[in-house]
Amino acid sequence: GSKLDTIYPAPVVTGRGGVLVVPEFDNVSDVPLPAMVEQCREAVDWTVRHAASFGGDPDRVYLAGHSSGAHLASCVLLGNRAVKGALLISGMYDLHAPLLSARSRYVKITPEELDAASAMRHLGRIRCPVSVAWSVGDSPEFRRQARVFADALQGMGRLVAAREIFSPNHFEEPRQLADPASELSRML
Repeated sequence: GSKLDTIYPAPVVTGRGGVLVVPEFDNVSDVPLPAMVEQCREAVDWTVRHAASFGGDPDRVYLAGHSSGAHLASCVLLGNRAVKGALLISGMYDLHAPLLSARSRYVKITPEELDAASAMRHLGRIRCPVSVAWSVGDSPEFRRQARVFADALQGMGRLVAAREIFSPNHFEEPRQLADPASELSRML
């Protein structure tokens, strides 16, 4: 998505002494899903390499994402040693069920790509602590996947927190990151 659509947490992050990097990535209707995952991995690698040049610390890189961003972030975590922690908000962590829906009309991937882009199937490759959040306004599948993913991370000792956040719908939830007092902002 566009960085202009997701810069709203900047005042909270910078107000707490952090630096916010919001990369852009192509849409799945324009590029294959594996290319989107690779774009996000490259963005994290770029951030680590250049962090000091914009006041960041390359040894303190954290990742957050919402919806497709949470899915992509979960894929970036696989095998990544540079990321020190993550907040994943209302993502899909196993693509099998979503691809049984209308999404299969525009997300075209092979069974091997589906497996590679399903973090739930590669939990042992997640090296950092992770917090998982979802909205009471999310669809049942988003809520189910978040709970299952959080439970699996907890069993591995990788879960920091799992929270169901009040939000009227899936798209309003991440806006809470702009409020320093919100539960989601505190998780971040």
